[in-house]
Amino acid sequence: MLHINNLSYRIEGKPIFENATAGIPTGHKVGLVGRNGAGKTTLLKLITGELSAEDGSIFTPKTSRIGYVAQEAPGGPVTLIDWVLEADSERADLLAEAETATEPDRIAEIQIRLADIDAHSAPARAARILSGLGFDQDAQNRPCSEYSGGWRMRVALAAVLFLEPEILLLDEPTNYLDLEGTMWLETYLSGYPHTILMVSHDRELLNRAVSHILHLDQGRLALYTGGYDTFEETVREKQRLNLKLRKKQDDERRHIQSYIDRFRAQATKAKQAQSRIKALARMKPIAAQLEDRVVPFLLPNPKKTFASPLIQLEEASAGYEPGKAILSGLNLRLDADDRIGLLGANGNGKSTFAKLIAGRLKPQSGKRRGSEKIIVGFFAQHQMDDLPDNTTPYDHMVERMPDATEAQRRSKLGTIGFSFEKSDTKAKHLSGGEKARLLLALAAFHAPHLLILDEPTNHLDVDSREALVRAIADYEGAVILISHDRHLIEASCDRLWLVDQGNVTPYDGDMDAYRDMLLKLRGGGRGKKQSRTNGQAGPGNNDVITPAQDKAEQRRMAAAQRSAIAPLRKEVVRHEKQMAKIQKQIDMIDQKLADTTLYERFPDAARTLGADRGKLAKQLTSCEDAWLTASDAFERAQSDKS
Repeated sequence: MLHINNLSYRIEGKPIFENATAGIPTGHKVGLVGRNGAGKTTLLKLITGELSAEDGSIFTPKTSRIGYVAQEAPGGPVTLIDWVLEADSERADLLAEAETATEPDRIAEIQIRLADIDAHSAPARAARILSGLGFDQDAQNRPCSEYSGGWRMRVALAAVLFLEPEILLLDEPTNYLDLEGTMWLETYLSGYPHTILMVSHDRELLNRAVSHILHLDQGRLALYTGGYDTFEETVREKQRLNLKLRKKQDDERRHIQSYIDRFRAQATKAKQAQSRIKALARMKPIAAQLEDRVVPFLLPNPKKTFASPLIQLEEASAGYEPGKAILSGLNLRLDADDRIGLLGANGNGKSTFAKLIAGRLKPQSGKRRGSEKIIVGFFAQHQMDDLPDNTTPYDHMVERMPDATEAQRRSKLGTIGFSFEKSDTKAKHLSGGEKARLLLALAAFHAPHLLILDEPTNHLDVDSREALVRAIADYEGAVILISHDRHLIEASCDRLWLVDQGNVTPYDGDMDAYRDMLLKLRGGGRGKKQSRTNGQAGPGNNDVITPAQDKAEQRRMAAAQRSAIAPLRKEVVRHEKQMAKIQKQIDMIDQKLADTTLYERFPDAARTLGADRGKLAKQLTSCEDAWLTASDAFERAQSDKS
C-alpha cells in the first residue's frame, strides 16, 4: 500500500500540502487530478524522495520498486531497443555475468534467476511496448540521437513501462504522444498488474485506464472510486449539498442572532439569550464553496461569411522539397461550418496538410481553391517555445491593437483570462496553460473563417479543456483539430479525416473503430486482457464509458443546433449595428443642437435638425424593439441548446 500520512509541504512560504492524508491499496490504478499549480508533480517528487516533506510521512513497501519517467531524454548512439532493455539493470548484469561465469552453482543460479524474471522474452516485450508508442521495427534499431526531444521522451516512457515497477508514477504521459499512442497507452495501463498513480488532464484516459481518482484541492487529498466522469458528478453533488447545508445554517444563524439582539437586554429573557449565544458559538460554519471558475475561451465569429466550399483541393500534392511530396492525390473540400478531426500517427503528414489548407504551404501540383480574403487562425504547439521570453501579453495586444487605448487593450486581455498583473508578466514566467491560452487568443484574434488547432490542450487542465470544447461549439467558423485528446475530438468534431500512406481520406468509422484498428496494428497492449475486480474501471465498463454512438449523436445534434442558432445570432448583431448607427446620427445632431445660438442664426436648420432627430428617435425605438425580440429568441435557443 502507498500511504500518505499528514503530509505538509511549502514552496516559498506558500502551503502546497497541509496535513494531507490518503491511502492507495496495492494494485489500484489512480488518477491524480487538480488545478494547474495545485502541487500534483510535487507530490510525485515527494513520493520518489526527490523532495523532502516538512512534516508527515509517505510509506511504501520496502520491496516495492517505484518507476518514474526520467526527466532527461535518452540520447547517444545506443539504439532504442537496447536503451529500453538496458533499463533493467538486473537483467543486463545477469546476462553479462553469464558470459564469464565458470562455477556450475553460480551458472545455475544465474539461469534460474533469468527464468524467474522472464529475461529471454524481454526483447519481444520491449519491442511490443516501443511499437505501441509509435516506433516500428526499423525505428527501434536506430540510435536515440536521431530523434527529437519529444520522441526521446516516448523512449523514456517505454523504459519505465518495460521495467514494470510495483508502483508506477506517471506525470502527464500523453504530452509527448499522438492520439494513436494515447489510445495504445490507455489499453496498456488498464491491464497493468501493479499500482499506478498518474497525473493527467486527459478525461478519456482517466475514464478508461484508472479505477480511482485522487483529488488534490487546497492542500488536501481525497480519494474517489471510479473514473473521472463519476468523480466529477460526485463532486458536483457534494458541492450542491454543501451549498444547501450552508444556506440552511446561515438562515438558522440569522434566526438565533435576531433572537439574541431582541431579548438580550430583557431580564426575563436573559437566560434564554445566553443559551442561544453559546449555541451560536458552537455552530461550526460550513466552509463556503471556493470554486475557481475557469475563464472561458472566446473565439470571435467571422465577420463575413463565405459560401461553401471554403477551401477545395483538386489532385493536390504537398511537400518541402521539389519532387518529394509527403502528401499527394488530395481531393477534399472544407465547408464553412465543418468540424474536422485529423487522425494519423505523428510523421504521417498531419501538420503538412494543415499548412497546405491554411495556405502556408503551396501545392507542388494540383490546385488549392479558396478566396484570398479567407482569414485562417493557426495554433501550433511549437509556438509556445517560440514566444519571446521577455514579451508580455500586453506587448502582444499593443502589436495587434496599435490604435487602441491602454484601457481597451487591458480590457481585451481581461476577457481572455489575464488580470492587470498577469498582462504585464513576461512569457518566461507564464505557466504552460497561460501560454496556451494567450496563443489561442492570438490565433483567433482577427475572427478567422477557419481555425486550425494543432495540439491545443497539452498544458490545459480538465476544466480548461471543457471550456475549449464549449468555445469550439459556439464558434461559427470551420475547425480543423489535431489532438491526442480523444474526448476533445469526440465532443467537437463532426467528421474525421485519416492521414496515412501519403494521402488524406475521409474516415467513415468512429473513434472506437479507429482504436480497434490501431490496436490490431500495434498490438493490444499487454496481450491477454486482465480480469478486473474491486470495482475497477476498464475498457469494458459501460458504467464509466459513454458509448461512441451516443457521442456521435451528440456531435450531430451540436452541429444542427449551431446551424439553427447562427441566423438568430446574425439577426441580433444586425440590429445592434443598426442601433449603433442610428445612435451615432442622433449624437451628431445633439452636438449641433447644443449650440444655443443655432436657433437665432439658422432657425430653419434648427427646426430641420429637430425633426430629423425625432424621426431617428422613432427608428431607434423600433430597432430596439426588434433587437429585444431577436435577443429573446437567441437566448431561448441557447437555453434549449444547453
